[in-house]
Amino acid sequence: MSLALQYHRSPARFLAARGLSRTRSRAAGSLAGSLAPLRLSRDRRELPKGDGWTRLAPSLSGICGSDLGMLNGTVSPYLAALTSTPFVPGHEVVGTTIDDLPTIPRGTRVVLDPVLSCAVRGLPECDACRAGHTNRCDHITSGHLAPGMQTGYCADTGGGWAQRMVAHEHQLRPVPDDLPDERAVLIEPLACAIHSVRRVPIEPGASVLVIGAGTVGLFTVLALRQLTEAGTIHVVAKHGHQRERALALGADEAVEPDRALRAVRRMTSALAQRPELGSEFLLGGADVAFECTGGGAGLDTALRTVRAGGTVVVSGIPGGADLTPLWYRELSLVGAYTTRRREDAVPDGGPDTGPDGRPGTDFDKAAQLAATAPLDGYVERYALQQWRPALEHAFAAGSAGSVKIAFDPTLDG
Repeated sequence: MSLALQYHRSPARFLAARGLSRTRSRAAGSLAGSLAPLRLSRDRRELPKGDGWTRLAPSLSGICGSDLGMLNGTVSPYLAALTSTPFVPGHEVVGTTIDDLPTIPRGTRVVLDPVLSCAVRGLPECDACRAGHTNRCDHITSGHLAPGMQTGYCADTGGGWAQRMVAHEHQLRPVPDDLPDERAVLIEPLACAIHSVRRVPIEPGASVLVIGAGTVGLFTVLALRQLTEAGTIHVVAKHGHQRERALALGADEAVEPDRALRAVRRMTSALAQRPELGSEFLLGGADVAFECTGGGAGLDTALRTVRAGGTVVVSGIPGGADLTPLWYRELSLVGAYTTRRREDAVPDGGPDTGPDGRPGTDFDKAAQLAATAPLDGYVERYALQQWRPALEHAFAAGSAGSVKIAFDPTLDG
């Protein structure tokens, strides 16, 4: 029996939280979180056991933007069929194994690759998993586990917002002893950013726009600068501390949202066009844009500021946007969801290698960046019992000068 934050499906609370979140005020965001159907309780359920499974004691578990979207009612109903309730959120996890596994002894500190793919579910590999694209698994509602696209959205596995959960050996990556928890908990979101950058070709000297400078946007800047030969990287960020961090991670310029189009126009010598109704757009523009806010306004900005034939990568759960530029400018719109699992899924010719000398996975490179990049002060901790102030802080992280809010289940509230 362990202490856990459980999410229970409640259409009434979901709609109430969504209504509040649409007011776009900081206070409304906090209230939307308090309306979320979360309960702090003693979890008496028997977590699944079997070959390849271990109990895991989380030491830190991040609060992700997708978690906040679930709690404030802005996440798409599309995803409801890919979850099972009640579930314990938390998929950005560093913790310690409690049981022995064939290749990982108990007491090993690990990070979690949260996707519940075929191998985790005890199923023959689907075509996507066989190709190494476990993030595209077709069987995430099948097998002996309840439906769940990831740990943290599945009723049977638990999640990191708890004192205990379970994980499959296939999901676990040992953490170097000298890497502190505050950096190790960043490995999973770093791996996601690396995957999004690897989703599209970034030609040497390419002009890149990153929209948003929360965790996803900042780590996308880091991945672009460390893994590609991108030319000028511009970042759109609301808050001064976000702009400072983006520059520290390799951006060339960081601007407020209302200056985004002018900055890209200057960077690329594009021509600005203003229709009678609606927002400005560019003829010319950036080669590639990464939308990292999960909002319709960010996607709209991306579509209006890339050149004809350019590419927009959607790294957050997308909101609504005017798709006319997608059609008229023949843009490529590319999704980037979580990470790949196998080494042979990494693009050929990549310079990165894993511990055994083979091409490295997104997690391998993320672990390297977590150890070496200037990421001190990115994580702030809360006890599970402090879940309401923790969520209020997470909803207001940008304006509060914070990056990643995380639960520490080892703390007493």
